[in-house]
Amino acid sequence: MNNIYMKEALIEAQKAFELDEVPIGCVIVENDKIIARGHNLREMTQYSTKHAEIVAIEAACEELGSWRLENCDIYVTLEPCPMCAGAILQSRIKNVIYGASDYKGGALGSCFNMFEISGFNHYPTITKGIMEEECSEILKKFFKSKR
Repeated sequence: MNNIYMKEALIEAQKAFELDEVPIGCVIVENDKIIARGHNLREMTQYSTKHAEIVAIEAACEELGSWRLENCDIYVTLEPCPMCAGAILQSRIKNVIYGASDYKGGALGSCFNMFEISGFNHYPTITKGIMEEECSEILKKFFKSKR
């Protein structure tokens, strides 16, 4: 797994932070090239679905002209929630790489692991804990500023 891509996801998280959004960032990579980026936009748009992963998946689909992201990897600073894990399944992303675990909403091992439920026709691989400290720190900094 490549820390360069997680660093790029952290840049996206910083963009969210600067917009007063929960600082979660994401990039999607195909053939060692970033094809899409996203960060949380829920507050700005007032859409509950505008998580970093969804924003990036939509951009990647547009970039490739297809809903199938079979040869893509997704790097995200926080463990995906059930909605985002579902979108990852539906888009057929090959590998999920995330930084910090989300013990209050993570669907890839913290609360439960959606990818362990049998019956789906696609299962991406999961790598967790990449640059975990940096990914956790930006979230801590954000929530500390809210108290």
